[in-house]
Amino acid sequence: MKMLITGSSGLIGSEAVEYFHNLDHEIVGIDNNMRSKFFGPQGDTTWRLHQLQSKTKHFRNFDCDIRNRSLILELFERERFKTIIHCAAQPSHDKAIDIPFIDFEINAVGTLNLLEASRKYSNEAPFIFMSTNKVYGDAPNSISLREKETRWEFSDPSYEEGINENCTIDQSKHSLFGASKVAADILVQEYGRYFDMPTVCIRGGCLTGPQHSGVKLHGFLSYLIKCNLEKKNYTVFGYKGKQVRDNIHSYDVIRFMDEFICSPKAGAVYNIGGGKKNAISILEAFNKVESITSKNMKWKYTDLNREGDHICYYSDLRQAQKEYPKWEITKNLDTIFNEIVEGWNKRYWYSNKMTA
Repeated sequence: MKMLITGSSGLIGSEAVEYFHNLDHEIVGIDNNMRSKFFGPQGDTTWRLHQLQSKTKHFRNFDCDIRNRSLILELFERERFKTIIHCAAQPSHDKAIDIPFIDFEINAVGTLNLLEASRKYSNEAPFIFMSTNKVYGDAPNSISLREKETRWEFSDPSYEEGINENCTIDQSKHSLFGASKVAADILVQEYGRYFDMPTVCIRGGCLTGPQHSGVKLHGFLSYLIKCNLEKKNYTVFGYKGKQVRDNIHSYDVIRFMDEFICSPKAGAVYNIGGGKKNAISILEAFNKVESITSKNMKWKYTDLNREGDHICYYSDLRQAQKEYPKWEITKNLDTIFNEIVEGWNKRYWYSNKMTA
C-alpha cells in the first residue's frame, strides 16, 4: 500500500515511516524541515531524515511545503495514495504569537490543501490528522481541582478518567496555535461527514519519545530531560510547577493509527494521550529524571503561566479503547523517560563523533 506521511522527519511522522515501512508499505514523505526555521538549529530534524533514509528501502521524501496547493495536487494526482497520515504543523503554542499568518497557513490552509487533494484523488483513503488537546483551549481549567503536594488533580468524579471528546471547544482561550488547529480539526471532521470520507482527528496529549527534537517552545518532556542532561535551567511557567500532563510514546500513537486504517470511520474524533496512568506533573518529572540520570535538575520559576495553558490535563481513553479494543498503552512513564534519556545520549555521541 502506498502511504503519504506529512511531517515525515518529525516525532510522529518519522515513527509512522518506520512502523509502516516495516509492514512493507511504500512510504512517500513530505518534510521541508520548517522546525529549523521555527526553532533554530536545536529544532533541526535533518538528522532524523538521514537516519530514515539509511534504514528504509521504500521511503521517498519530498522537500515540499503543504501550503503549496498546486504541488500538493500534482503529487496526489501522480501518486494516488491509499492512506494519508498528516502530521506536519507549526507545533508551538508560544511561537504562533510571533508568526500568526504562517501558523494559520500551515496548520489550517495546509490541512485544507491536503483534504481537497484527497477528495479529488484518494477519497476512499483513510485520512489521519494529528490534532491536539489544545483544541479545547483552557476549558479544562474550569473543572474543579484539588491541590496535592506535587500536582493538581481533578476533584470532580466525572473526570476521574480524564478529559473526553465531549469537552467543549467553544468560549475558551486557545492560543493562536490552538485556534489554527481547531480550524484544521473541524475541516477534517467536515470532509469526513460532508463527503463521507474516512477521516479521523487524533487529539493528542503530550506526544513524546526518543526521536523528539525537543526545544524550549515545543516538546515538554524531551526538552525537560535535555535540560537535565546538559545541566541547563528549565523554566516553569506558573501553577507552582504542579501542572499535569499525560505523556504518550510516539509508537503507541502509531499503533492507534494502524487500528484506524484497518477499520476506518467518517469524521471520527479521539482523545489519544498517555491517560491517567501516564500523567505526571512538572515537579514529579524533575524527580523522575533525577532518579535516572543522577543529575540535579536546575530550574527557575515564574508566576506568569502561558496563555490558554492547561492546569491539569490527561486524556480519557475509554472511547478509543471501546471502538478499537486491540489498542492499549504499551509504554509506561519509566520506559518513556529511559528511552528519551538514551535517545539524547546517542545524539550527543553522534554529534561529538561528527565534529571530532
